[in-house]
Amino acid sequence: MEYDFLTDTYETERLKTLSVWSTFSDEDIPVRPHPLGENDRNGLEHMVHQCMSENRWFCTMLHIDVGVPPLPRPETRIEFIKRYAQDSGKRLAVLREKDKAWWEEIVPFFDVQRTRSWVMVRRMAHTAHHRAEQGMLLRLLGRKNYSVYGPSIDSGCLADQGAVTIYPYPDIESLLEGELAGGRKRDLPGPGSPCTERPER
Repeated sequence: MEYDFLTDTYETERLKTLSVWSTFSDEDIPVRPHPLGENDRNGLEHMVHQCMSENRWFCTMLHIDVGVPPLPRPETRIEFIKRYAQDSGKRLAVLREKDKAWWEEIVPFFDVQRTRSWVMVRRMAHTAHHRAEQGMLLRLLGRKNYSVYGPSIDSGCLADQGAVTIYPYPDIESLLEGELAGGRKRDLPGPGSPCTERPER
């Protein structure tokens, strides 16, 4: 199928998003650390935005409605993790059933018209953009960053230096199980040195 790469990518994006969320502590999510201003999102607001925005895009542009409220009750870190894991899993299952004609159909994208495949690419880019903001927020909170697209500073820095990709959990099922048990994340080796691609002079 020509568009399997989109559903395969969405499947991995789900794990990346939930991995970042699992790295926050319960105490972290309401904090807006300096130098963030009052209009910058804290961890909780990022979770709200991800759930609301993805639900809206899927319902109005991709016409996939999972039929439940997008926000959990109560709005705790673990409940957001559970809600997004469940809802995005339902969306993935529906996406896997769609054929070529569905992906190529033109649909409204805000004030323009685009194919559903184009909308899906933009949706995942939107999620990745906000996930990067959350990674910086974790840094400001003094937390470590796990891998997202390849090694992170805390997983050894650069692949050329032997660093490896390390997610906190290998899959969503173990993430849910581990976080419900209080946290069972993989250990991180810490930064490598030097952490730069600049050639030695």
